[in-house]
Amino acid sequence: MTKTLSELLRRRIRLTGPITVSDFMAEALGHPEHGYYMTRDPFGVAGDFTTAPEISQMFGELIGLWCAEVWRATVAPRPVCLVEMGPGRGTLMADALRAARMAPEFLAAASVHMVETSPVLAAMQQQALAGHDARWHGSLGDVPDGPVLLIANELFDALPIRQFEMTGEGWRERMVGLGEDGESFRLGLAPGATAGEMLIPDAIRRTAAEGDVAEVCPAGLSIARAIGERIARHGGAALVVDYGHAVSGAGETLQALRGHEFHDPLQDPGTADLTAHVDFAALAAAAREGGGAVHGPITQGEFLTRLGIETRAAQLIAGASPVQATDIAAACERLIAREQMGYLFKAMAITLPAAAPPPAFEETAGS
Repeated sequence: MTKTLSELLRRRIRLTGPITVSDFMAEALGHPEHGYYMTRDPFGVAGDFTTAPEISQMFGELIGLWCAEVWRATVAPRPVCLVEMGPGRGTLMADALRAARMAPEFLAAASVHMVETSPVLAAMQQQALAGHDARWHGSLGDVPDGPVLLIANELFDALPIRQFEMTGEGWRERMVGLGEDGESFRLGLAPGATAGEMLIPDAIRRTAAEGDVAEVCPAGLSIARAIGERIARHGGAALVVDYGHAVSGAGETLQALRGHEFHDPLQDPGTADLTAHVDFAALAAAAREGGGAVHGPITQGEFLTRLGIETRAAQLIAGASPVQATDIAAACERLIAREQMGYLFKAMAITLPAAAPPPAFEETAGS
């Protein structure tokens, strides 16, 4: 009889002791048989959450034109790998490629590469990109060498995090063990210091008080550094869009969503989406360590407004029915309004150190 993921995790904890929050998240999201992203389509009204590309075609269109302009300014006329990491249903890339028809020389130079680990989502991406010569890879390291234009929309928030709590004896890592009933999952603290605490940013260390929680994302830092190294070695640029904070700070942000409602992150692993806010300052530092220059972050509202989303919305509304026009206006508002996605979501670009700031980032200094 096939065991549930909860049963597998309970057995592991009974045999080897409590596991890190990161290990718990990794199994809940990516277990090959029971992992959340391995078994379902999580997007849209019928899923658990909705991402920007699913809200409006304008999001992917503007990113496609952004890529075309960055290619023209920094890579042209050479070929370029157009890469999306964590591409969801493939909606963003499909919209980006459609908009990029306005730059046929860019489309001719670009080869499309999708970095995806979920068989379910990869199949949906293949449908979305039918007619395009796209290739799929398990990691960025599998993408062929050469200049790259990389898109990562809501990738980093879904990567496993480690949590550390400041105690009277120093930082102690939070661990997932079993409750007194031997069945439920409960958080506790490691009895002593662990090596992972070295990843806690200095900005948090300097101001931490007892009871404060620090979250670090080793996988995210590794990917950001790899992106910086790739760009430093081969050229190109990357665009990261996600929700989180621009400055490193203490705070507990791990959450779960199921059916668009908040859910206990430790209950029924594998059945809900687990996410945490992205520390853009930490990602930026990792990308710089890899050799890249960082621009931003700026808010998603600023990013899309500077790229002309309001003009694009007006164009779409001009040819729409009254009902469609209302939907287009509402989608634009949802993407850029401060009280919706416009402020919590941020955009950050990574380029060669010698490159000029890319579109929408002209007012920020690369470093």
